[in-house]
Formats: sequence, C-alpha cells, structure tokens
Amino acid sequence: MSTTRDGRGSGLPVGDLPWSGPVTVDLPVPSSALAVGAHPDDIEFGCGATLAKWAAAGCRLHHLILTDGSKGSWDPAADLDALVKARQQESEAAAEVIDGRPEGSDRRHDRVLFLGRVDGELVNGVDERRAVARIIRTLRPSVVVGHDPWRRYRLHPDHRAAGFCTLDAVVAARDPHFFPELELAPHRPQALLLFEADQPNHVEDVHGFAQVKIDALLCHSSQGETTMGIEPGPETEPDHVQDGEGRVDHVVQREKFARNVLHQLADHGALAAFNAGEAFHLITEV
Repeated sequence: MSTTRDGRGSGLPVGDLPWSGPVTVDLPVPSSALAVGAHPDDIEFGCGATLAKWAAAGCRLHHLILTDGSKGSWDPAADLDALVKARQQESEAAAEVIDGRPEGSDRRHDRVLFLGRVDGELVNGVDERRAVARIIRTLRPSVVVGHDPWRRYRLHPDHRAAGFCTLDAVVAARDPHFFPELELAPHRPQALLLFEADQPNHVEDVHGFAQVKIDALLCHSSQGETTMGIEPGPETEPDHVQDGEGRVDHVVQREKFARNVLHQLADHGALAAFNAGEAFHLITEV
C-alpha cells in the first residue's frame, strides 16, 4: 500500500527511542479516519498534522476522546466541572482547525466524540471496548489511529489503557460474535496507525501542515502550563511585558513551544528523508 524508504543510520529519535530500520511512507488518503486519544489534545500531539493533510485531501475525520480531562490542571483549587467543559470546547475548536474550516462552520455531531471516563482512571474494560467497538461499527473508518500501548517506560496509565482499548475494540468491531447486542454490522478497518510508537515503521510526510498542528494544539489553552510551557496569566495581560515587572512574555513562550513541535516533526520526518513528518507503527493485517 505504501512506498518504502530506508531510514537506516539516521540515529534520530522518535519520542525517546532511536530507530534505524526501513519505514514505509504515506498511506493512500483514507475516505474516513477515526483518531482515538486518551485525553483532549493527545490526538493533536500524536497525529494532528497527518489528520490535517488527510482532511485537505477530502478525508472525513472523527475524533474520539476517552477521558474527560479533569486532571489537566496543576491548580489544587481548580473548578473541575468547568475544566471538563473547557476541554471539550477546546477539542472541538482544535478539530475544526485540523479540518480546515472556520470555528463554528459545518459543525457535525460526529466530528468529536467523548466517552467521558474519568481522567487518570481509564481502564480497558468490557464496557469501554463495547463503546469503542460501537463507534467503529457506526462510523466505519478506513483507518484507525491511536496510542501505541507497547511504548516502553510509558508513565501515564491512560495512554496504555487507551492503546489497548482501541486495539481490542478494533478486533471486536471486525468480528460478528463480539457484542451482538449492538445490532451493528461488523467493520474491519484497512489499517491501524499507532502514534508515540515504540518501534516506528511508517512516516507520513506532513510538509505544509506543521502550522495547522501548532494552531490546533494552541486551541488547548487550558493546557498551556501543564503541557506546553506557556504560563497562565490574565486574559488582558499584554503579549509583551518587561521582565522587571515580574510577568511573563507569552509570545516568547508560544514561539518556543512552536519550535519544539517543529523540531519533533523534523526528527520524525528524517526517518524517511522528509523535512517534516509524523512517525507511527503501521499495522495492515487487521
């Protein structure tokens, strides 16, 4: 399905792990794709530029977020109900950026779906697998994208659980004797792409879509401090302030975050001699 390039000898890391084996590149643009993330913003970090590339070529995108994001604050006094609502709105805005449409336009009920499990407490249980299998059978995506559950030394339990839940749900969705009570026809995706890959074997060329990924990530403003290194401040705080005032220059911090994203895309792309790429483990025997 895809062209092979030899990344041997690059010595460049993908995540924290080096890879020097051959990689395939650039799946045919799927007619539809389902991206599954443990938390709001995981999809944008893991595959935002690839999704944007596919959307620009006509792919219908669906985002499924498994947890409510309620642990996504370092403020002990945070209003968690408000945080959950904010993170849902941020995810919807980010998905519209990736789709290439202005916020609020063509708002589809199935663009972003939320399973609503408690952040930090996600399990790969029967109920979770049934729920994800139902979504796969309903949406019938050509490609499913999700976390690599075999990534070594992964600390966050939700990422491991999300990866295994997604894979197990794909198996359940394809076989007719899993969850017959759903009364939905089985569906077998053509391919799986796993981001944060322990052993990347596929790279998508995302040249021209880096800024879309950055803009989508910046929609997740509630996560500026926890994941982007952008310190919180009043909405009315000017972008540029004097160091002597003891306040933060948010423009500098956003630019540093953007550079970090570009560096990662360059590292991933180098595995296939691309200027910018997103690396995955590709599974085609689904």
